[in-house]
Amino acid sequence: MSRLLGQWGVFFRGFVEHPRMVGSIIPSSRFTIRKMLEPVKWEECKLFVEYGPGVGTFCRPVLERLPRDGKLLVIDTNPLYIDYLKRTITDGRFVAVHGSAADVQDIVRAIGYEEADYVLSGLPFSTLPEGVGPAIAQATHDVLRPGGAFLVYQFSARARDYMAKHFARIEQGFELWNVLPCQLFWGWKDEAA
Repeated sequence: MSRLLGQWGVFFRGFVEHPRMVGSIIPSSRFTIRKMLEPVKWEECKLFVEYGPGVGTFCRPVLERLPRDGKLLVIDTNPLYIDYLKRTITDGRFVAVHGSAADVQDIVRAIGYEEADYVLSGLPFSTLPEGVGPAIAQATHDVLRPGGAFLVYQFSARARDYMAKHFARIEQGFELWNVLPCQLFWGWKDEAA
């Protein structure tokens, strides 16, 4: 099916094989993408990280905005998605890693960075295995530079609950033009005093 339907087939196959790890049966809308990426200060972005990139719905818009010396790192537990992205995105600023978002610090160091500027996630925090959501929120806070942000889009507010333990300032939004409509969260890591 994935060969016949291309990107949609790959996305659907990933959902069928791992429904608890994929946030939606179809990719995010262009409205969600635009709104989620709006607060990013692209001129200051050296490393942008995405958890659960699926078939790259956000990857191309991020790469369009990312400076020439920036890097986009995507992390996914599903090798189907990682293999698809490596075959279809040839930009030298793009790195796809098969792994867990909870290991983001080790993965970031392995590609030669100490910290990330922004981390984007559409992971379904409400269906992740016990303990994984809090571990990801902690690891994300730890890997972000002061002034960086954790950008999250979800169908439930579970992610915000995990974020609130680490991010003092969380901005919230909503995108109706998405299937399903989703909640948006931007958790900002405080600047160093």
